[in-house]
Amino acid sequence: MEKHLLTLWKTIPSGNVKHKEIASILGFSTKQTTRYIKKWTAQGWFSYTAGRGRGNFSKLLWLKNVEEIYEEQLMKIIEQEAVEESSKYLLYDWTSESKLRLLNQFRSKFGYFQSAEEVDKLIIPRKYPLLTLHPIEALDIQSAHMVANVFNRLVAVDENGVITPELAHAWDVQDTRLRFYLHKDVKFHDGSLLTAEDVVTCMNRLRNHPYFKTLWEPVMLVKAVAPLVVDFHFPGGCSYCLQMLGMMNTSIYKESKGKVFGTGGFYEAENVENKTSLKAFSDYFQKRPLLDVIDFVQVPKDFDIVYRSASQEKEETTFQVESDTGFGVVIMNAFRPSPIQRQEVRDYVHYVITKHRKDIGHYHKRALPNSKSCLIGHSQEYTVQEVKRPHIEEPLVLKAVEDVDKAAIWLKDALEEEGVPVKMQWMSYADKLLDHGEDQQADLFIHGEVLEINQDFSFYYFFKNSNSPLAANLAKNKQILAWLNQYSQTPFEDWNSLNLQIEKMLLESSIMVPLYYEKRQIPFSADLMNIKISHFGYVDFSTLWVKPVIKE
Repeated sequence: MEKHLLTLWKTIPSGNVKHKEIASILGFSTKQTTRYIKKWTAQGWFSYTAGRGRGNFSKLLWLKNVEEIYEEQLMKIIEQEAVEESSKYLLYDWTSESKLRLLNQFRSKFGYFQSAEEVDKLIIPRKYPLLTLHPIEALDIQSAHMVANVFNRLVAVDENGVITPELAHAWDVQDTRLRFYLHKDVKFHDGSLLTAEDVVTCMNRLRNHPYFKTLWEPVMLVKAVAPLVVDFHFPGGCSYCLQMLGMMNTSIYKESKGKVFGTGGFYEAENVENKTSLKAFSDYFQKRPLLDVIDFVQVPKDFDIVYRSASQEKEETTFQVESDTGFGVVIMNAFRPSPIQRQEVRDYVHYVITKHRKDIGHYHKRALPNSKSCLIGHSQEYTVQEVKRPHIEEPLVLKAVEDVDKAAIWLKDALEEEGVPVKMQWMSYADKLLDHGEDQQADLFIHGEVLEINQDFSFYYFFKNSNSPLAANLAKNKQILAWLNQYSQTPFEDWNSLNLQIEKMLLESSIMVPLYYEKRQIPFSADLMNIKISHFGYVDFSTLWVKPVIKE
């Protein structure tokens, strides 16, 4: 099946057509287009009479119904082949009627299956490609969620800030030093044993990495003092070292022969463009996952994702598991040499956001308008008074991610309705992950921050994360920097008050304005057991199992 032939069938009916028009639709040069037309006419898909002379019409007459034939072929592929083989064809440009029929057939290939060898497999659809499985490079939540299943940290941190052992079974806490004692005989997925030197190598790479360097400033030295003992030294104090070591990017890994190996319950068995396969690690040092294999397979963006088992086919056999996935804010680049530097301009934008925020859900379906605080369960009780529109001599530049940032369209519409000119600056999602630093050429950003597990530490990380457009603003704000410096000396249980104070200062200066909370609703079939929400609001696959159907 050829993608371009289906596109041509859907776009160009029988009749007169210009050669350049076909080339434009297919994205080919005129020479490439000529070669494809000759091939397709030889295969009997259509007849083609080239127009004589420049600018004259050619004539195309379809001899076969391409979509009907391709749909029949794909139905057989879905039925007979592996799911990743058929998934790539669903990304073709089908009509809505054909796509609906194909998706209905395709859904039966997802869910829980048990092979004749009693291998328990869960096949899960995913809408976006996996960008990376490297813990330091996993800046998007999908990659970070995969990292959570393949790697371990020294410790784990829950939503209440409680620390529990992972690779370290015990630790000693002092004012200027933290000592970890590692489990014995922990294996990486390549079969090698974890050592204290492996931990030191990972931690030194992380704390010297430009994305995380400011967060790790208090830690001056990481040292192996015995084969399974590691010391972290922070002469000036670091009250949050334990919490920091439970974050996803502190996962311990080993690099060998161009691959990255973890110690987690699952290992990477296959990772290609349209499929990532994880398998249970039989030598895992903790409780082995109950599932044997998890396949993540690429699907179209309009595919409805349901975690189901093969025995459950009807939608009414599913139930929703809801989780908090973070918040959205508008960030104003207060130090850019443009109208946004002026407090009166930022205050007016703040007023417009407050006035129109209730309508955000019409643009972004999962967004719940947030007029209180980025921290769930808290309120700043901050009232915005009506502000007169100042003179704005040039459009404000709003930077947003192409195709996914519906909230940016909302903000543009709201500002323009209130007389503020806006210029959109679109970028790809991959570009956004690399778009950070002090020289960001935009006035406004809509930033979605997904909290890992613990809200208080994740919010502090949001302030310190150099990958966020907020970090460049804070680096130039002496008042807020003074507050940020208090965290390393403040007991973790008192961090909430610091978070609220900095958030209030950002509100009052109209640098950061809360916009929405976001919820994720994941449908599960009723026979999937032990569903627990883990990092970034995703399900913990290590505990998932399926209750078998037993005939009495």
